[in-house]
Amino acid sequence: MVRYASAALATNPEKTSRARGEYLRTHFKNMREVAAALSGMKLQKAYTYLGDVVEHKQIIPFRRFAGGIGRASQAKQFKTTKGRWPEKSVRFIQRLLKNAESNADAKSLALEDLFIKDIVVQQAPKTRRRTYRAHGRINPYQGHPCHIEIILGATDEEVERAKDKDALSKSTLSGLNRRQVARKRIEASRSS
Repeated sequence: MVRYASAALATNPEKTSRARGEYLRTHFKNMREVAAALSGMKLQKAYTYLGDVVEHKQIIPFRRFAGGIGRASQAKQFKTTKGRWPEKSVRFIQRLLKNAESNADAKSLALEDLFIKDIVVQQAPKTRRRTYRAHGRINPYQGHPCHIEIILGATDEEVERAKDKDALSKSTLSGLNRRQVARKRIEASRSS
């Protein structure tokens, strides 16, 4: 069993599903930006968004690794100016999302309730090649692969807070400092 970097976030393993890819031959920087754009998104929305990116209808905003990235008007919707359409990274992510969705289906989770709870991209060891330059010199020619892991979570049902407890505690303890509140609690516990 492999250790996930974000396994601590999965507080309820029955409500989450995971998928990971290692040593993926796609650029780390591109993959990081794609992952940042998808984090927290509903699964079905992520599929349509990635499909639009491949067709150049929507853009992946580049925020951290944005040196030398050209400007594009589609990036305005993300309140930035720079963006690209990294199709290779998008295809890798689509495959991993499909795998995580299949894992969720095997756990019999409701597929329409899934969202991308966590997505982590890390650098893998560089692949080393060399390129030949003028005057007999040789320079490194490295690839920048990456590891990626995805955790999908099912949306939890929100439980409303009890109103009678809220009203009671606010009315009796409002305007008191911490020491007075503690003293009231001690008196209440002694009397009951």
